[in-house]
Amino acid sequence: MSTPRGAPKTKLSKTESRDVQERMPPRALVVFETVRREGRDELERPVLSLAASGLAAGLSMGFSLGTAGVLRAFLPDAPWRPLIENFGYTIGFLIVILGRQQLFTENTLTVILPLLDARDKLPVLAKVARLWAIVLLSNIAGALIFAFAVAHSDAFGPDVRHAFTAIATRAVTSGGFWTLLVRAIFAGWMIALMVWLLPAADQSRPLVIVVITYIVGIAGFSHIIAGSVDVLYLVAIGNLSFGAYLFGFALPVFAGNVIGGVALVALLNYGQVVAETQQKS
Repeated sequence: MSTPRGAPKTKLSKTESRDVQERMPPRALVVFETVRREGRDELERPVLSLAASGLAAGLSMGFSLGTAGVLRAFLPDAPWRPLIENFGYTIGFLIVILGRQQLFTENTLTVILPLLDARDKLPVLAKVARLWAIVLLSNIAGALIFAFAVAHSDAFGPDVRHAFTAIATRAVTSGGFWTLLVRAIFAGWMIALMVWLLPAADQSRPLVIVVITYIVGIAGFSHIIAGSVDVLYLVAIGNLSFGAYLFGFALPVFAGNVIGGVALVALLNYGQVVAETQQKS
């Protein structure tokens, strides 16, 4: 007797079938719906909750500079030093993401998916704009507080503060407006991809965060919040004006991160499930 077309060729017990189901990665639609619901919930959070979480994230991102600076200060000046130093860059992201704090670049994906999936987009767009403004400003406020705190205290020794200056100077001398914009597109792309990967990562979430953000750091891609800690440190010690930070760094990096997160991840990943979401509804 022939096997019907499409039927499994291997007969499994109920327990084995359940094991197969558990070992299969989630479908793209499941990942989409997980991220979409998370974004929907974030859009409904009160202003104070968003601002407090965003401020905490900005402060926590300071530990990317703090850890990288400590590693740089204690490593020899060798060609391989950046390979170790940039593991420090991942620490702020680990704290923020595992601690469920609000980071602006994550929201270039999470809150955009509910917008793309909404029938009436204007009310959702207003909520997205509200969340973006609150989280971005509170993230930068936290970065500013951290930068001034470490610049004008003895929390870190002179050698480490010298390392901070070297790291931060590299961030602002690595290219002009268009170079920063392109590097920020790649950073926004990778951070949003990381957010897309996390629902399927389970116990590997820390590893996914470390690998993705390490690549962002070692490649010199520009991240609006991690980079703001660096550049605002130069502002805090008087090596750079706030206007130079705002127009020479923050503006191109903000634009690039949004393009990378929204256009290259949110829109493309929505495109691969849009037909299934329409069937679901």
